[in-house]
Amino acid sequence: MDSTERRPTPDEISGQQLDYPASQSDMKIQPDSDLSNYSPANKLMGKVAIITGGDSGIGRAVAIAYAMEGADVAIVYLHSDGDADKTRELVEAEGRQCLTIKADVRDPEACRTVVEKTIATLGHLSILVNNAAYQMVQETFEDITEEQFRRTLETNVFGYFYMIKAAVPHLNENDTIINTGSIVGKIGKPFLIDYAASKGAIHSMTKALALNLAERKIRVNAVVPGPVWTPNIPATMPAKMVDGFDTDGALNRAAQPEELAPTYVYFASQDSSFVTGALLDVTGGQLSS
Repeated sequence: MDSTERRPTPDEISGQQLDYPASQSDMKIQPDSDLSNYSPANKLMGKVAIITGGDSGIGRAVAIAYAMEGADVAIVYLHSDGDADKTRELVEAEGRQCLTIKADVRDPEACRTVVEKTIATLGHLSILVNNAAYQMVQETFEDITEEQFRRTLETNVFGYFYMIKAAVPHLNENDTIINTGSIVGKIGKPFLIDYAASKGAIHSMTKALALNLAERKIRVNAVVPGPVWTPNIPATMPAKMVDGFDTDGALNRAAQPEELAPTYVYFASQDSSFVTGALLDVTGGQLSS
């Protein structure tokens, strides 16, 4: 079936509300993350990737794309065992190994354990995808609690730092680190102030780390998504924002996770051998300047 027929239009996306943390399997309109529209070309044969937030949404789509390209993957997740099991099933259906690790990236020891388990089980490490994230909409600034601000920064910034810290000693020339940023970190959103701050920090960290690791030929880049239909949307946004989500960009719709996955393949493969320190916008025309 043609991809444009498979992806829901904003009119089809209802204002469903889910408790946080949400499971992808509970969404009435399922995200398109099965990579049925993707054509692989053996770009990651022999590679091993860690993908945080890999149980659903963008992380699931990236895991499947990597498997289709020949990589074994370890997915790190915090809450949904069912979603993680489904992702493992989809990766294994592509003939690759998939290790599922339940861990909180806010804990540096847990991050070290993730890397150790991955190498012990899958043999080595080639690619780190930092994708785990926390957001919670607050329409009034005063409603952002200190606890929420701390959790957002600890998950989205400290968690990336801890995973990178654990992974770098095991990475070699031509290996890659890929961070998930956000257009919100470039343009801001009045209802995602703490999230915007965290994503802006990720963008800057990506550029600085790319310069730092360049001598070792380890490339560091970031994918910068616009709005994407994932379990986080009905779990962290009010119904009025979920209903018809999201028409702010030039293409007048939100992305589906599988539309982001090829960008992560590009950054992980030799196709991007001369690219480091890049922030690649995949926003449907939601422009930062």
